[in-house]
Amino acid sequence: MSPDQARTTSSSSSQVKEIQEAVRRHARVLATGGGSKPALSTPGDDGVVRIDVSPLRGILFYDPEEFTFSAWAGTPVAAVAADLAQNGQHLPFDPPLSAQGATLGGTVAAGANGSGRYRYGGVRDFLIGVRFVDGRGNLLQGGGKVVKNAAGFDFPKLMVGSLGRLGILTELTFKVFPAPRSTASLRADFATLDAGLDAVVRLGRSTFDLEGVDLVATAKGVSLWLRVGGLADTLPGRMERISDFLTDRSEPVRIERFENGEKGVVHWKEMASMEWAPEDGLLVKVPVTPTKVRQVDAAWASQGAIRRYSVGANVAWVAWPGSTRALDDSLADAGLAGVVLRGSSGHPWVGRPTGRRFLERIAAALDPDDKFGAVRSWPTS
Repeated sequence: MSPDQARTTSSSSSQVKEIQEAVRRHARVLATGGGSKPALSTPGDDGVVRIDVSPLRGILFYDPEEFTFSAWAGTPVAAVAADLAQNGQHLPFDPPLSAQGATLGGTVAAGANGSGRYRYGGVRDFLIGVRFVDGRGNLLQGGGKVVKNAAGFDFPKLMVGSLGRLGILTELTFKVFPAPRSTASLRADFATLDAGLDAVVRLGRSTFDLEGVDLVATAKGVSLWLRVGGLADTLPGRMERISDFLTDRSEPVRIERFENGEKGVVHWKEMASMEWAPEDGLLVKVPVTPTKVRQVDAAWASQGAIRRYSVGANVAWVAWPGSTRALDDSLADAGLAGVVLRGSSGHPWVGRPTGRRFLERIAAALDPDDKFGAVRSWPTS
């Protein structure tokens, strides 16, 4: 460990103790970080004390040969990505909003995954260890620092998607993957949503090794975006076979291939940064299926929502222009629930989330006084 790392570790350790004391001292607390998902870090009622974890930053341990690293929870994802890239490695689930300052802790708490989850799995598959402060101010640990030693109660997976309502994350350990040497992208335009979804389903049943499968709803139909990675000299042939597969039955209106990666890279960066979503409205993440997309898309389009269906149409990113009432109703009717990342909705959830009884049992053990608001902020109807 370098002298700078030692000083950073000592300073951050002191800050962890301060966080513990703050949790013990206050009745209601809420962790804040990089500010890229303000709906999750803005108190919904008075009397909530915000605890800033962004000073907890820096990589504590990184072993490229073991493909693992540990870092403070306030470490920006972009800084981690830069360090990993020096060794030809990356977090392959394309963590969203890293360009906007997303932190490792915020990414885990939001359960936020990008397009790469289609091929590699999501944040829950790469997180192998956590340390966090519980509702009594205790510092708890789960998992390990190497894949083969991730033993004990599975706190890491429990923290994924917890929205910071079960504890304040302080330290995280991830496994990583080698980055592909080259990538190529393809865009296929379809006249209707149904045609695009049919293509997505067919691709999911095929043997193609795809890294990303996204659908972008447009005024003229949908655009299907695909990404593949590997050796540069193999990509043209692979893209040709995918094009033939799509035109065999799906009959897209147009197909474009971006084998040099440049135009395709722009799409994937815009997808991850959410630059396509207006900042003055709601940005909502909704777990879906292709069948559910068919059920809700027309209602969302009628409200002027911008829709992008990622991870093979298993995650909907919805930029909602107005109040949450119509969105809440459409989700409830379809048996869906979403998480608000940007905009004001009163609480983080929309629709009808399930699992309240399980949440109450976990919160009773980790936060019996509901300081983090897991139970308090749950929708009442």
